Amino acid sequence: MRGLHRFTVLVACATFVLLIAGALVTSHDAGLATSDWPLSNGQVFPKMVGNLFWEHGHRMVATTVGLLTITLAVYLFLREERRWARRLGLFGLIAVITQGLLGGLTVKLNLPLAVSAAHATLAQLFFCTTVSLAIFTSKSWMQEKLRLEEKGIVPIRRLCSAAVVTIFLQLILGATLRHSATWDQPLPVELVIAHAGGALAVVLTLGSAGSILLRRYQGEKFLTRPAAIALLLLVVQLMLGIAAYMTRLASPNDPQPLNPMISITVAHVACGALVFATTIVLTLRIFRVVRAPRHQGELILSDRSAFRHFQPPIRYIR
Repeated sequence: MRGLHRFTVLVACATFVLLIAGALVTSHDAGLATSDWPLSNGQVFPKMVGNLFWEHGHRMVATTVGLLTITLAVYLFLREERRWARRLGLFGLIAVITQGLLGGLTVKLNLPLAVSAAHATLAQLFFCTTVSLAIFTSKSWMQEKLRLEEKGIVPIRRLCSAAVVTIFLQLILGATLRHSATWDQPLPVELVIAHAGGALAVVLTLGSAGSILLRRYQGEKFLTRPAAIALLLLVVQLMLGIAAYMTRLASPNDPQPLNPMISITVAHVACGALVFATTIVLTLRIFRVVRAPRHQGELILSDRSAFRHFQPPIRYIR
C-alpha cells in the first residue's frame, strides 16, 4: 500500500500544479490564445510564444494529470481492496474527463461565464478528491485509533461539515467572480459583495470549527495539526484576497495584465484550494476518530459502516 499512497500523493501534487496553471491562464487573459481544441493552432506542439505559452502549457499539464488519473484508477482496481475507495478513484477519473471537456467548451464557446466557472469549480473538487485518496491510503489513516467522545453541545462533526460546504460555495463564487470580467474591465459589484460575504461566512464556520476543536481535543495531533494549518491558511487567504482585490481595482487602467495582479491572484486561488483541501482532511479525520452522539441518531463508524474495510477494533475514551 505504500506505493499506492505515494502515487496518490503524486497525483494530488500534479493536480495542484494544474490549478496554478489554470489560474495563470485566467489572470493573463490567455483563454482564447488559440481557437483550436484539443490542438493549438492545428499543432500538438506549437510554438509557445505570448499567451499561447500559458494556454498550451495549461493543456499539457492537464494532459499529464489525465494520464496520471487513468493510471491511478487502474492502480486502485488492482491493489485496493476497499470497494468504495476504488469507486472514488473512478469518480476522479470521470471528473478529470469532464474537466477536460469543459475546458474544450470554454474555448469553442468563447469563454461563457457558466462553463468557465464550472470548469474552475470542478478543478477544485477534483483536487480534493485526489487529496482524499491520499489520506485514505496513508499509514496514519490505516492505523488503529482511539475513538474520542464528543465534548460539547454542538457536534464537531457538524461544524467541520458546515465549513466544508461553506468553503465550496465560496469557491464557486470566487470562480464566477474571476471569470466575470477580463483584466481591462471592472468587476461586477454584486459579485464582489457576494464573495466578501462568502469570505465572512468561511471565517465564521471554519474559525469556529478550528478554534473549538483546538480547545476540546488538546494533545490530539491527528486532529489539532490540520485544524491549526487550516486556520493559518485562512488568515493568509484573507490577506491575499484583500491584496488581490486592491491590485485588481487598478488593472483596467493598465495596458496589459501586470505581474503584481497576476501573482497575487494566482496565489489567492492556490491558497483557497489549500484551505479547502486541509478542511476536508480535518473533516475526514474527525469522522474517523470522533464518535457520533448516539442520542442524536447520527451514524457511528463501525464494522458495518462504509469504512468497515479498514476500521480496526476501537476503544472509546470518555
